[in-house]
Amino acid sequence: MRITDYELFEVPPRWLFLKIETDDGLVGWGEPIVEGRARTVRTAVDEIMDSYLLGKDARRIEDHWQAMYRGNFYRGGPVLMSAIAGVDQALWDLKGKQLEVPVYELLGGPSRDRIRVYQWVGGDRIEEVGAEARRLVDAGYTAVKMDAVTQARHIEPPEVVREVVARVEHVRDVVGESVDIGVDFRGRVSQSLAKRLAKALDDCDLLFIEEPVLPENLEHLPDVATHTTTPLATGERLYSRWDFKPLFERGGIDVVQPDVSHAGGISELVRIASMAEAHDVAIAPNCPLGPIALAASLQVDAYAPNLLIQDHAFDSRTTPKSAADDYLADSFICDFEDGYLDLPEGPGLGIEIDESSVREKARENLDWHNPVWRRDDGSITDW
Repeated sequence: MRITDYELFEVPPRWLFLKIETDDGLVGWGEPIVEGRARTVRTAVDEIMDSYLLGKDARRIEDHWQAMYRGNFYRGGPVLMSAIAGVDQALWDLKGKQLEVPVYELLGGPSRDRIRVYQWVGGDRIEEVGAEARRLVDAGYTAVKMDAVTQARHIEPPEVVREVVARVEHVRDVVGESVDIGVDFRGRVSQSLAKRLAKALDDCDLLFIEEPVLPENLEHLPDVATHTTTPLATGERLYSRWDFKPLFERGGIDVVQPDVSHAGGISELVRIASMAEAHDVAIAPNCPLGPIALAASLQVDAYAPNLLIQDHAFDSRTTPKSAADDYLADSFICDFEDGYLDLPEGPGLGIEIDESSVREKARENLDWHNPVWRRDDGSITDW
């Protein structure tokens, strides 16, 4: 099964799809993307494919992963690991299709019968957040995630802390005690403010607090953990098992959130999950991306015994129609009920891409980049 060709498609809203073809007529799909840096990652994928992978046997996934990673003097980081991730996903998709089984069967088989999922709650005002949380719960979700803050100074007055707690308590009042709530700090607060917020939110019985500090400041995580009983989660901006290694060694972490399109693909996500299991840490893979990334995540979710919950960026229901459905030949791969997705049953990643729709959407002129935020005094703050 030799790799003969590939194509890349930048599509709305901010996704990048990779198609790999083989000499026996099979096609594998992956999603290599850094949000806001699609063109940069596209160049990295071109370099990998043109300088190494074209003409190779697509079945040797581990050998190719090692070559893509270790064959460089400069390793790791979001761009290279996201490029590797998309290629890795496509190779697993090809192998599953060749053997006519889902990828999770090649990993060792499923360790569960269904996969719990949650969705992010949008909205700016407290009433909007509550209404969106209610809509998701009414749709069947048993867990939601909300942002804690937008822009924050290094140290804020008590009013800001009270406002954060009030937003979370409002959502709790709306959804009730049977629904899990995750709160995402997004690394937007200092370690000083993180400790105060985490302590203030302790009585809210949260599923987890996500990214209480920036990935550059993870040495403060054990200290933050001493100020709360709420589980702490992080990892969407870590890109390999070597990035996660000091996190496990220092402790203070309860849930890791590697992203299958940033952290080296299915192959590396499995390894990170195994490392987490050895440290009594759960995984909740991050996935604010498209249908290929979610399909790849679900393959690992089916297999990994220490899965807590799966993030995804769009409704699993067919109504209202999501952006992901624009690229699929059918509605999404899994039935959704009571907050869970059924295991995907199709071969490979378990999805069938509507290539004609992908090509049509790729003709649109896209230029998505995240905004640059400034505080009231004009200084830059974290987005």
